[in-house]
Amino acid sequence: MPTLTSLTPATLSQLGHKFGIDYLHPGEAPDCPLAHGSVSDLSLPPALHLTLSDLEVRHRYLSRSTQSVPWFMCVVMDGRINISQGQTQFTIGASQGLCAHFTPQAPLLVEQPAQVRLRTLNIAVLATAPYALPSAHEPQLRTWTLPPALFTQLLSTSEHPLDDWRQSLLWHGLSLQLLGYGLPTPPPFSFPLPPGFKARENERLAQLHETLCNHPMAEYSLKALARSMAMSQSSLRQKFRDRYGCTIFDHLRQCRLQEAYRQLENDYSVQQVAHACGYCHATNFATAFKRQFGIAPTAVISRC
Repeated sequence: MPTLTSLTPATLSQLGHKFGIDYLHPGEAPDCPLAHGSVSDLSLPPALHLTLSDLEVRHRYLSRSTQSVPWFMCVVMDGRINISQGQTQFTIGASQGLCAHFTPQAPLLVEQPAQVRLRTLNIAVLATAPYALPSAHEPQLRTWTLPPALFTQLLSTSEHPLDDWRQSLLWHGLSLQLLGYGLPTPPPFSFPLPPGFKARENERLAQLHETLCNHPMAEYSLKALARSMAMSQSSLRQKFRDRYGCTIFDHLRQCRLQEAYRQLENDYSVQQVAHACGYCHATNFATAFKRQFGIAPTAVISRC
């Protein structure tokens, strides 16, 4: 992606379409500069996407996630941002980071206040399997402070362009270190159970959620799943949605697309991966893949 020098509501809309974000900028005209500076991004195989920004924010604006990835991380190098998810709210500044898992039903909200300089690094983990990372079973948000040596290295590396091959290697190493320090294990907290849930039901739902994550390419039917859970089909549908904010098969589709990303990086063809994911037509698979990750399946193959 080319580096941007001016962010207006119109250019933010373009960024939002690519990365699955709604930008909110009350009362500003489409061509009004909200911020000046640079925004650039870099794909790091396997399954990481990095975005680096260095901005003077002239008018306050907000962002709200509309899609879901296994993990999202943001590190502030200069300035501050306000973040919230549900009733959880934080303000983080230089040398601090956030790690989140969000869904369309439990989005991440980020406010960028007006300030002289705001430098941030965002890392989207597109699939957990390549790095054997833990999976998030529910929305969560935590903040953390970078070790001083790692923060110093981050500042130094950010001064150089992203497109040099040496920089790609350095950023890959830094990204893995940031994930190692910032990912929660175990999750810092759990959302409360919805009313009417029993502990045994919650345990079974968690097992089902994990099974779909670990074996996404298997064949599943609602009837068989309900029988294995000792529930009616309608009860399983409703309870899974209440617990995780999405349907069983929406969750399965996301898990399959994450596995598809990994398979594309391992020399499978688009047609092979589409068939494995249950799509009759590769074009339908490509549309779903681009909606999930912001890039086409062929772009993953070309990059690798």
